[in-house]
Amino acid sequence: EAAELLGLRNYMEVLSLFTTADLVAPTSDENVTVTDTAMNSVPVRLFLPRRAAGGLRRAMLLFHGGGWCLGDASMRNYDLISRRVSNELNAVVVSVNYRLAPPHHFPAQFEDVYSVSKFFLQSEVLSQYKVDPARVCVAGDSAGGNLAAAVAQQLSEDPEVKTKLKAQVLIYPALQALDLDLPSYRDNAHKPVLPRSLMVRFWSEYFTSDPALREAMASNSHVPAGSGALLQLVDWRRWLPEEMRKAHAFRERSWGGAELARRYPGFLDPRAAPLLASDARLSRLPRAYILTCEHDVLRDDGVMYAGRLRAAGVPVTHHHAEDGFHGAMTFLSWPIELALGHRLLNACLDWLRENL
Repeated sequence: EAAELLGLRNYMEVLSLFTTADLVAPTSDENVTVTDTAMNSVPVRLFLPRRAAGGLRRAMLLFHGGGWCLGDASMRNYDLISRRVSNELNAVVVSVNYRLAPPHHFPAQFEDVYSVSKFFLQSEVLSQYKVDPARVCVAGDSAGGNLAAAVAQQLSEDPEVKTKLKAQVLIYPALQALDLDLPSYRDNAHKPVLPRSLMVRFWSEYFTSDPALREAMASNSHVPAGSGALLQLVDWRRWLPEEMRKAHAFRERSWGGAELARRYPGFLDPRAAPLLASDARLSRLPRAYILTCEHDVLRDDGVMYAGRLRAAGVPVTHHHAEDGFHGAMTFLSWPIELALGHRLLNACLDWLRENL
């Protein structure tokens, strides 16, 4: 914050320095061949299992988290997750390095991951990597979960894509920016690793570096009047179970003017806010694994999406970690290695063995 106030660096550029310190080279081992390459001109880290295929393989398109501003496929724990998926499931993993904000704002991040997904799903590419076209999934955590959900929705409607996804894996995903006063935002407003103020900054920076949007989002007054129909899709009084609504009272919101939505329409776009998709669109989606954590501002996004998907007829496995917090699955190695992180990853891998 000091660097930004002094005009030295954008807040996110300072945070990205911590990301850079955690990068690892693409190192192959006895189980997996790892290379940095590109697909459709978008950089990716590719993980190919070394053992004999014994038939066609599974595949995962993986999108890292970091609030659309931070993160990298070559961060130590994303590299570790990709290796485990590739080795234990005999799967090809394509971990995508999409453009980040700033300087790139929505829809650049979505366009990059969608471009890679559409390229990879071509029959000749799947054949090149010996991938079974009936066993491909998208996956991501946090902002990456947002991108995975959005990609799954878009692919389901793209007439040029003949291969259908088998599954979507959404790890504590961010799924809407209309209501930033959900019970989970209140309960976890000041908790690490993702306090409300930082999530508001991530959301606003995804669309623009204009502080006007950030200030409006901070007071939950950024949605223009006349958006009531969209807000029904994220109405926590309907979509949260009673035990998660707790004693929270619904607060009437302050409506914003039309100007911010006109200049930065992304927060009303399902490509950025997958919870805004219609029921008909949701009904075409593949089965889902959704992880939510109790101590996470994004808890209610994932819970509501699980409810809406089920209502649309989509098979959903919702794993709620009562002792979990945002980012927990990436605490897998030194300097912070947690049994919780390994437990959550193992549960996800078990689901993939059965469902992919």
